Amino acid sequence: MKRIIIIDDEAPAREHLRNLLTEYCPEVEIIGEANGVTESFKLIRQLQPDAILLDVQMDDGTGFDLMDKFRTPAFNVIFQTAFDEFAIKAFKYNAVDYLLKPIDIEELIQAIDKIEAGKSNPAFTEQLSGLLETAKEKKFERIVLNSSEGMHFIELEDIVRLNSDVNYTTFYLASGERITVTKTIKTFEELLPNDSFFRPHQSHIVNLNYVTKILREDGGYALMKDGSKVSISRNKKEAFIEALKERTGK
Repeated sequence: MKRIIIIDDEAPAREHLRNLLTEYCPEVEIIGEANGVTESFKLIRQLQPDAILLDVQMDDGTGFDLMDKFRTPAFNVIFQTAFDEFAIKAFKYNAVDYLLKPIDIEELIQAIDKIEAGKSNPAFTEQLSGLLETAKEKKFERIVLNSSEGMHFIELEDIVRLNSDVNYTTFYLASGERITVTKTIKTFEELLPNDSFFRPHQSHIVNLNYVTKILREDGGYALMKDGSKVSISRNKKEAFIEALKERTGK
């Protein structure tokens, strides 16, 4: 059995989760419930759960505040949130799973299936550290990428460019390393900060800090610091040049 604590400051929300878990997740034992950060901290230390279902926004703080007290947790965490743009972006940057309210039954079942009873994900400690740092600083400086080789923790300033191939996206780093992930380039266009990154072509996103020159040949290219050339779509050229000017302050 997977021993779980439900944490949410709204009683109806806790009841709804309890009913869903009882009906659809027979391998779960609900060992306690809490309505805020202070109560949750005491309950977790007392009951030692395998996992917690944790709401992000609560009356006496946030789920991030609670997890800041458990930097190396011996339990798994399933975050849940109403549509909070910052929180959702923070989860995506750090590759941390979350459930969006109202809770989808299939997504809840999948999240529960990922729990290893009595163990926390070894990589989760580093992901959690990045998530809490993001929440504290209110800015995004690192992204977690999942590839066939494993999990990569990448500083945004080290990304030179991205290139897409249908449902795959390859990251080119300043070190020369390449990382390919099974996500579309549109996913990262929506995620990466638009004051530093620009999509001058349907297949490319560039870090504006690594653009060294605009070449006129063959309709237009951006010459990057790593020596690569990135095509510029005709309908993006003006906006691209304007973005470069804003970035350099010229």
